[in-house]
Amino acid sequence: MPSNSSIRLNHISMTYDDQNGYLPVLEDIHTAIHPQEFLCVLGPSGCGKTTLLRVLAGLDKATGGNAIFPGKDSPHVGLVFQESNLMPWRTVLDNILLPLEIIGVDAQEARRQALDLVDLVGLQDFTEVWPASLSGGMAQRVAIARALIQDPDLLLLDEPFRSLDALTREQMGAELLRVWRARRKTVVMVTHSISEALLLADRVLVLTQRPARICLDLIVDLPRPRISDTRYSAHFQVLAKRLRAAIS
Repeated sequence: MPSNSSIRLNHISMTYDDQNGYLPVLEDIHTAIHPQEFLCVLGPSGCGKTTLLRVLAGLDKATGGNAIFPGKDSPHVGLVFQESNLMPWRTVLDNILLPLEIIGVDAQEARRQALDLVDLVGLQDFTEVWPASLSGGMAQRVAIARALIQDPDLLLLDEPFRSLDALTREQMGAELLRVWRARRKTVVMVTHSISEALLLADRVLVLTQRPARICLDLIVDLPRPRISDTRYSAHFQVLAKRLRAAIS
């Protein structure tokens, strides 16, 4: 049962109106996101996973239902996209500092917080490097640090490792878990990878084809910490089979 401190997705529906008519994307999404939970969202391509994140982020207003945040009308939300979207004319440190500069945090305090996050994401030797010199995985580490620097109530990740090769993607998943354990943020992450979802998440929601509904709400009862070899366990395979059946 959801606690009073859970984020409630209250019968959310979303329909877009464009020149081609009405496009229903989400239909009656109803669940709770628990404090410090790592939740992954799976579903067919184009079913509305990113739309759900945009509603949670406050970028789009649902046409039906709403997201209710405990005790707050305007929660702090950190958002990491598929691409890092770093400013090429700013160094790694300056990219991370940007959100605090915008809200006018004291420069010395902002730098202290940014350097703490640089350490957390393992970029101590790259503070003055330009984004063009970073690998894809490093750039996404910067994007995650930038999203965390305002101490968000909710961290949203939209397939942040999609463009990475398989090995780097696996390494970044492990890094993300390390950061999550250190900061214990509530996380919602969209992914197309069943394996990635099971290695990262406490719970996985599977959405149907558009208009998307929740067709499976799966608790991932694999012990933590999880490592790459976890995917070869018998129970991992059982859970993967359930997810695959729900998506297909």
